[in-house]
Amino acid sequence: MEYMILIYGDESAWPNLTEAQLKAMYAEYGIYTQELIKAGVMRAGSALKPAATATTVRLRGGKVLSTDGPFAETKEQLGGYYLIDAPDLDAAVKWAGKCPGAKTGSCEVRPLAPSPK
Repeated sequence: MEYMILIYGDESAWPNLTEAQLKAMYAEYGIYTQELIKAGVMRAGSALKPAATATTVRLRGGKVLSTDGPFAETKEQLGGYYLIDAPDLDAAVKWAGKCPGAKTGSCEVRPLAPSPK
């Protein structure tokens, strides 16, 4: 079954990280990504640009309304994701627990809904 690991963190902390801290964090994510690939569970993944680059879209009264920025102001922002194929939720949660983002933020694990036939 496929699961999304959604990585949330406080992006306002990023400008305060030193170059060494950023390098270490990216290295940690690289190791984690390679673990997922080696285990054969990695399907996709990417970092996201900051929440300020988001555009929220709604359809109201037949009209498309777009607003710059995220829908809600929150302490943690969605910063990236991994799409994995794991045998069950327990296995997906174990992978999320290894994600570097879980150390300072949170990771949400959510199963993908089956495609309608």
